[in-house]
Order: sequence, then structure tokens, then C-alpha cells
Amino acid sequence: MKGEPGRTARRGGAAAVFSIAVLVLAGCARFDDSASSPFTPEPTFGSGAEVRPREPSAPSSPMPEPSAPDDPCFDRDPNVVATCLDTTGGMVLLSDDRTALVAERRTGRILRVAQGTPPAEFARIPVDSGSDGGLLDIALSPTFAEDNLVYAYVTTPTDNRVVRIAPGDSPKDVLTGIPRGAAGNAGALTFARPGELLVLTGDAGNTAAAADPASLAGKLLRVTSLTSAPNPPRPAVALTGIGRAGDVCTDPNGAVWVTDRTAVEDRLQRVAADGSVGEPAWTWPDKPGVAGCAAGPGAVAVALTDGQAMAVLATERDTGAVTSAPALLAQKLYGRLAGTALGTDGQIWAATVNKSGGSPGPTDDRVVKLPLPSGGGGVD
Repeated sequence: MKGEPGRTARRGGAAAVFSIAVLVLAGCARFDDSASSPFTPEPTFGSGAEVRPREPSAPSSPMPEPSAPDDPCFDRDPNVVATCLDTTGGMVLLSDDRTALVAERRTGRILRVAQGTPPAEFARIPVDSGSDGGLLDIALSPTFAEDNLVYAYVTTPTDNRVVRIAPGDSPKDVLTGIPRGAAGNAGALTFARPGELLVLTGDAGNTAAAADPASLAGKLLRVTSLTSAPNPPRPAVALTGIGRAGDVCTDPNGAVWVTDRTAVEDRLQRVAADGSVGEPAWTWPDKPGVAGCAAGPGAVAVALTDGQAMAVLATERDTGAVTSAPALLAQKLYGRLAGTALGTDGQIWAATVNKSGGSPGPTDDRVVKLPLPSGGGGVD
């Protein structure tokens, strides 16, 4: 789960809503168990595996035209939170469950977005956005409510690195020297606990570097030196062999979930609270482009960028084993999804990347909510 650390006390309710919705999805969705690939085919109409915006019911009396109908960035979809963004790089929810910070990969801007208000610039970081680099992910300080600090994974002309920034200030280096390449620069951040930042690094297009203990590329790192002090200790390595980094998220039980893309498959991996790592929890041989993730007890949501959907995987709470094939939300509804967060109300938020390799619509790129179904009757 990604979001403001102060939301921890409220996660239980969200997790319950999320887990119940996953059970509903599992009961409603149809899966093709005979398929050679575990990636779910497009659900049939009315399968319950797809969430679409609800059309407003017909009013009993004429209603005024929605505000700003002539605004090119106005979107009639009630699940859209923000529009007309540049291609996004990462997203975190704030404690009110109505506001998010979203990064723009190519511009280096961090924007505060909420439904009904225009995006507002929170901070701007100089980045090198060539190839797939730029402002790639953000994480909130564990004391964000007091210090307004944001940690960011960025590409510079010489490397990929982690910096911290406050509004109106210049970025301060936290971890430098992560190899950059012509591709494979994606990285991700989240706090495991106060004082420990998890940093997922891509292999920068060099699979050998991911297996090299001397390289910071292709690793999940535990960073405990969060200042700009000289000669910081080298971060501990929690996981190696990462391909193109997707995302890293934690669940309330202390397990860490990682998504990445390799030459042969896309993967969802789990690092247990004790640090042990087993076989991948799930793989996609057809490589739908795993990206952002959000986790609760009994479920993990994974954005599929090329698959244009949000996969929800039910898991065994103690072992993390995936118990059924993924169900799909909002398949081909909002296009290419990447950044992912879970609200305390059980809603999954997603940020689109249609301006990067997709077919952007008139209001892309966007931040959207993907409401989970409730009850046993499926979704409309």
C-alpha cells in the first residue's frame, strides 16, 4: 500500500473492504483455466470482472449543465480525479483519501490533485527525461504531516538517484550512483517503516548488473541513511535479479511486494516480513507490462500497463500464496495504467501513462478511481 504514513491506523477498514471486494470479484469473474497463459482473457459482457463508470440516473427535473463543459480538460466520467497531466511517474494518496500527489515523469513536476479542483504544483525537480527516465516515483516522509518532505526516484544525466524535497526547496541527495542506461531506468520507492526506505532499481538494460553484488542496478534496497551526510552506509540488498522495475508496496503484515518485467515474463514477487524470498507469487508469460501495486491482507492489486487493466490477485494471508487467477478491473477503460494506490475506503486509485506509448484521449493523462464492487451481485 502506498500513501501517507499517518494512515496506518485506518488501514484495517480499507483492508477489510478490499478483501471482501476481491472475494466478490473472484465469485463473479470468469476465468479461462484452459488458456496456456495465466493472464486473464478479456471478461465477457456482464462477467463482473470489469468496472465501468456509472451513468447518472435520469433526473426527475432538468439539471443544469455540468460546470466547464467547454473546458478541453473537463471529463464527464465521475471517477476521474485529475486530467490533462503529462505522462505520470508515480502517485501517493494523502490521509484525507481525497487528495493525491502525482508525479509527471518528463516535466519533473509533483502535483497535488483532488476531484473538482485544478492540479496545483507541489514541487518541481530537475530531471533527464530521455528514454524512459525522469521523475519515476515518489514516497511521502513518515512525518509528512509535519515536514512536508517527499522522496523521489529520478534520472540525471549521469545516474539514477533518490532525492528528498520540500516545497520551495532544492532537492537533496539521499542515494546516488544507481546505474542508468538507454532503457530500464524505472525505479520505485516506499517506506517499510520509519527510518527504512525501500528502493527498487531497474537493471538499466543490463541483466548482468542485476546479479552483480557490486552494482546497485536490478535490486531491492533497504536504505536507512535518509540524509545527505557524507559517506553513507551502503544499503542492504533485499532482492536481486530485478529486470525493468515496476513497483514496490507493503501490506499490513509487513510483507513487501515487488513487480518487475523480465525478458521471459512479468512477475509479482513477495519478500516476507522475516526477509525470506520464495518463488514468484505470480507470473505473466504474455508480459502485459506490470507496473504499480497496492497490497492489503488477502489481496494485491497490480496495474497492467500494456494490458490496460488493473489485476487483483487474492492471496493467502499467512504465506502470500496466490489462491486464484487474477481478476481484471477497468479493462481497456482508461488505457495504460501505472501508478497505483489504495484508499482507506477500499477504492483503488490509478494514474495513466497514455502519452507514453499509448493512444491518449483528449483529457489524458489522468488520475482515476477504480471503485471495487460491493455485495454479491457483481458490478453494473
